[in-house]
Amino acid sequence: MNSAQAGDMEKDTRGINQDQLLKMSGGYWTACALHAGVKLDIFTLLNNRSLTSGEITEKLHGDRRGITMLLNALTAMDLLLKENNRYANSSSSALFLSKDSPKYIGHIIIHHHHLMSSWAQLDQAVIKGKPVRTRSSYSDENLRESFLMGMFNLAMGVAPRVADSIDLSGRHHMIDLGGGPGTYSIHFCLKNPQLKATIYDLSTTKPFAEKIIKQFDLTDRVCFSDLNYLKEKIKGAFDVAWLSHILHGEGHEECRNIIRKAVSALEPGGVIIIHDFILNNTMDGPLFPALFSLNMLVGTPKGQSYSENQLMDMLTEAGLIDIQRIPFDGPNNSGIIKGIVS
Repeated sequence: MNSAQAGDMEKDTRGINQDQLLKMSGGYWTACALHAGVKLDIFTLLNNRSLTSGEITEKLHGDRRGITMLLNALTAMDLLLKENNRYANSSSSALFLSKDSPKYIGHIIIHHHHLMSSWAQLDQAVIKGKPVRTRSSYSDENLRESFLMGMFNLAMGVAPRVADSIDLSGRHHMIDLGGGPGTYSIHFCLKNPQLKATIYDLSTTKPFAEKIIKQFDLTDRVCFSDLNYLKEKIKGAFDVAWLSHILHGEGHEECRNIIRKAVSALEPGGVIIIHDFILNNTMDGPLFPALFSLNMLVGTPKGQSYSENQLMDMLTEAGLIDIQRIPFDGPNNSGIIKGIVS
């Protein structure tokens, strides 16, 4: 190693010091405290009022010492306010962590909690190249609810922006593959009065989707159909295919198969739109898509985050034209790529 290379390495490592490494290593402590607060529903309990640790202990039927420690930690994390030994929600906690708020995101936080046991075995997944997660997000009712409603929570913040970013004014019927509760279909239809949408997903998702569709009074324009799009043929004819956060759960060949099936269901001139966490073309950033690839490693046989070039190549192989990245930067570096059926 010459002096220039040594200097470059010294420069590279100088950006992260020991304290930052230790904070990175212990980051799960704050995550676990947040998860506990949400699981115990402390933030809903404190909605629009303040309580002492004794009053909270009584309502939770718990141990005062343990609950007080958690309350103090949540206060140190700026999630609670403490005055005269009484605890209250911070403005952010009231907005996002109380079930009484329409912007509640507790479901996705509980979903993250369910993922922790598999992430703790990441080293084994890396060595074996195989998933270590023993239960899928659909394996029981509690896991399914936190996953589906968590996806709904997140999508509610993104879907209106997505609908504003994509011109579907000349389109009439959308297929939403793996659409879950149907949040994106709903917002595309709200934005485009002429549009109808069909959500294809597993039957276990149907009760959640129908509940959400009814809440938005769109039962006449958004419908749900049971379909395993990996194994079954897509039924119907459409002019838009929306593939949001489904490709990252599959391997390369499965993704190609999904795109080919979507193309087969589209009329000439139809458009396929992919929404996912997109890596740069060197596959080493941005941070969230890179970490999300590891989440797919511990939980799926072949899933991963894909780069812009990889997704565009899949669309090209399926015969699409006019392939382009839409100017959209969603949470956690989600992006949108579309192509037209020739």
